[in-house]
Amino acid sequence: MEDLEELEEIRKKKIKEIQKSMERRSYPSKPFDVTDSNVDETVSKYPLVVIDCWAEWCGPCKKIAPAIEELASEYQGKAVFAKLDVDNNQESAKKFGISSIPTLLIFKNKVLIDYIIGAVSKQDIIKRLQPHM
Repeated sequence: MEDLEELEEIRKKKIKEIQKSMERRSYPSKPFDVTDSNVDETVSKYPLVVIDCWAEWCGPCKKIAPAIEELASEYQGKAVFAKLDVDNNQESAKKFGISSIPTLLIFKNKVLIDYIIGAVSKQDIIKRLQPHM
């Protein structure tokens, strides 16, 4: 009888692992574009979302872009990374009070919990994300 209980526990644990693995695969491994029309949907869909507010002409935005790309891959299954072009999505920029770019907006469970302004290092972004993982 004890063996059956142990097997059942192992089976349940394995099912949870498989479910978690499948959930992670549904997370994008690269930053994706969000717009005024889908930013709320994106924030609602994933538990941890980082939105990079940027513009094509912004030098510092281009400077942090590689770090955002790397983090999207490294944190796949834990967080998603999106990009919001503030020139083409002024409604969202106004809604979130974006006055300087780059600005990273960090949402957890649909709530804006933190933001990072400026071209910070990858390590600085990680430090700000870690407490929310």
